Amino acid sequence: MDMFKMLGQMKEVQKKLKEAQENLGEITATGDAGAGMVTATVNGKRELLSVAVDDSLLTPNDKEMLQDLVVAAVNKALREVEEKAQDQLQQSTGNLFNIPGFDPSQFT
Repeated sequence: MDMFKMLGQMKEVQKKLKEAQENLGEITATGDAGAGMVTATVNGKRELLSVAVDDSLLTPNDKEMLQDLVVAAVNKALREVEEKAQDQLQQSTGNLFNIPGFDPSQFT
């Protein structure tokens, strides 16, 4: 393969990766726990945007359960946003990363 062509492709890959990284803040996901009594929303930069808690959980006796539900909701949202970010990265780079063992998520 022509070295100049490969360099051109690498520059294109870098450009698309940079664009994908810049768009991560626009990707959001919401996770819930306790049958929706706790919800958490995160973005593709793995930043927690909001937490909502049903009023019925706001009692001193339910503190530990509430903490567990918040953790579960945040973790669920993080897993979902990671999947969305992976999908967006694959869409934006096409088949450029169709290399066995290569994980483009390392660049997000």
